[in-house]
Amino acid sequence: MLSSITHSSTLSILLYPLSPKPGCCSSRKLNVRTHPWEKSVEKSVKLRTMVVGCKIDNQEMGFQASERLYLGMDFGTSGARYALIDKQGTIHAEGKREYPNYMKEDSLDWALSWKTTLFSLLEDVPVHLRPLVSSISLDGTSATTLIIDSKTGEPLARPYLYNESCPDALPLVKSIAPINHTVCSGSSTLCKLVSWWNNDDSDKKSTMLLHQADWLLWLLHGQLGVSDYNNALKVGYDPEADSYPDWLLSQPYAQLLPTVKAPGTSIGHLKGDIRTQFAGFSEDCIVCTGTTDSIAAFLAARATKPGKAVTSLGSTLAIKLLSTTRIEDARYGVYSHRLDDKWLVGGASNTGGAVLKENFSDEQLEKLSEHINPMEASPLDYYPLKSVGERFPVANLKMEPRLHPRPESDVEYLHGILESIARIEAKAYMLLKDLGATQVDEVFTAGGGAKNDKWTKIRERVLGLPVSRATQTEAAYGAALLALKGFQ
Repeated sequence: MLSSITHSSTLSILLYPLSPKPGCCSSRKLNVRTHPWEKSVEKSVKLRTMVVGCKIDNQEMGFQASERLYLGMDFGTSGARYALIDKQGTIHAEGKREYPNYMKEDSLDWALSWKTTLFSLLEDVPVHLRPLVSSISLDGTSATTLIIDSKTGEPLARPYLYNESCPDALPLVKSIAPINHTVCSGSSTLCKLVSWWNNDDSDKKSTMLLHQADWLLWLLHGQLGVSDYNNALKVGYDPEADSYPDWLLSQPYAQLLPTVKAPGTSIGHLKGDIRTQFAGFSEDCIVCTGTTDSIAAFLAARATKPGKAVTSLGSTLAIKLLSTTRIEDARYGVYSHRLDDKWLVGGASNTGGAVLKENFSDEQLEKLSEHINPMEASPLDYYPLKSVGERFPVANLKMEPRLHPRPESDVEYLHGILESIARIEAKAYMLLKDLGATQVDEVFTAGGGAKNDKWTKIRERVLGLPVSRATQTEAAYGAALLALKGFQ
């Protein structure tokens, strides 16, 4: 991802932005904005924008004309965020929006919703900061796929969402791809492409495949057919060879595949009509290739050395480990994204916060956790799942949830669940090591579970490693770092 950066000092500046200068403190002003054109949206969605200034000796500092800022946007599953940073990594403005509900026939018009949200975020960038924006990048959900008209850029079919599966295409994909390849999953981009190709009767001569991030960036730079090697991984792109493999190029639908560049590569300048619509952005502002939401979140955590990892404790438990070795194993859903000359190895378990939410309220979790002794091992042996089936670190689609016996004490019960999830996390990192990845030596934590200090101490004891909360966890911040990289 950082292939154009060759000096370690530059890398440190990019992923380890400096702290604000001594004497600077952040003052945040909360603005709630509603745009007139939003009134036509059935469920109008409003944005909260936080504009961050810097004060020294209680006097507001103005921006110098030479100040440069970098805009990153994150398009997640339910909404989008933006972050505007300087080269030291200080956030000058940030905000978020939920996706508006547009209907097309009997289903949600996701493409229009994403486009509207993109323009909403641009509108919400404070006007006085827009001239300082030097570059823009964004991320999207992995394997969210659009089939578009290669001349107009308009979608020819409804988008295939990140979690949508196309099992009808899986046998054919498995017959052409190497065994246990990342594309050998019904939810892969390639399965979605093959399914559309086999079921659509339209003329396919003027068609093209783009990922969510690719399409949204096209709206800004105007050059159709450009992707990045993080988003292109699940369509079959080989980031190690930096090319599409022969087994894929020999297929008739290979004509739809986009050109692939490194994430954070400058593509072109912000289009004139966008600068006209959102007054203030400079004609020199460049637009860079993007990445996936999970990669952007990892970049935000600033884990830059092999052996550093990020565990995301949200509804599920997802881990990503920076490794010198590439690991791919579809049995466990393990695959590797390229990060410059290293590999980001990842996997996701079905255990996690969703199980906790089924058994405890937020208030209960907070109060019960206070009474847990994290230095004492729980004797309870659970495998907390919300439903049947596990893939990582155990590949067993028939695995039953195990949450019994339940002790009379709710404190003991919660302790047992938290400790059991920590054991699954430890087993996950051990599996990655057994598959050939670099051994983990430090874990940063993102997601809601990062707020529970007792759980963090339990995990430290079980993992036998230093565990801490990531300073930055928002993917929009990671996308802003990509924009900074693209400008340098």
